[in-house]
Amino acid sequence: MLAAILTTVFFSLSAVFATRSIRMVGATRANLGRLLVAFVGLGLYAHTVGGGLGGAGLTWFLLSGVVGMGLGDLAAFAAFSLIGSRLTVLLTQCLAVPIAIIAERLWLGTALTGPQLLWGAVILVGVAVALLPSRAHPPRVPIKAIGFLWGLLAAAGQGLGAVLSRKANELTALAGEPIDGITAAYQRIVGGLLITVAFFAIRALIKRPGPNAAPQPAPRPRDYLWIPANALCGAIIGVSFYQWSLATTPSGIVLPIVACTPLVIVPLSYWLEGERPTRRSLLGGVIAVAGVVALTLVR
Repeated sequence: MLAAILTTVFFSLSAVFATRSIRMVGATRANLGRLLVAFVGLGLYAHTVGGGLGGAGLTWFLLSGVVGMGLGDLAAFAAFSLIGSRLTVLLTQCLAVPIAIIAERLWLGTALTGPQLLWGAVILVGVAVALLPSRAHPPRVPIKAIGFLWGLLAAAGQGLGAVLSRKANELTALAGEPIDGITAAYQRIVGGLLITVAFFAIRALIKRPGPNAAPQPAPRPRDYLWIPANALCGAIIGVSFYQWSLATTPSGIVLPIVACTPLVIVPLSYWLEGERPTRRSLLGGVIAVAGVVALTLVR
């Protein structure tokens, strides 16, 4: 549970730094840069102190990265431009939980207790209260129906990616080869990086700039510093805690806690960027935090 809470904190910091890095260097550089920095950082640990690319769960960790960090993140990236960030995050965070609960129950036989399901649902209600668009805070893009499909695919990627990591941890435990969270995060990011690099490479070939395209200003060297900050908090520390939490706790408990990430961003944005929180976001935060506290206390 502690690892899941720390995951939420570091994912929130990562989201703030990701916004800055995308603004400074562009979405493609920011996304590929954070994955490459994380790949190198996690790889240095995994191939010296950790287990490298080995272990009984390697295939499942790689597949978890392909599904969660690769296909899931790309689907979320597509949804952002079609239904806006609020609806995308809301769909991804809230639908990933039941998808993970059902998949883990059917595949691994993990059953949650009634109180665990109840307080997990309370957390998601808090997230929905805080993020659901309203007249005062409508989506910033014209809503297109296909965006909801991409949001559902993003949720499926996150939920199923978590269950695949649970399967990988189960196999390593059965084989007597326990794996630490940092090595698991490295193995997972390898799969995600392959899919992401392939996607951006294909997109670059298809969408070559025309001869009359306006040249984009080159980022300053210091602008690139946001990329390692994003990678350190998200893909390195955050994902390592995430894998640690999934090694010991069912995905149906971990994911509702991680779903609080956008709520933790609210005070961080106020502190770092002066963006004042709304009353509804504060109410949703109170509900979600109450749910997290209760979830940590029940069995």
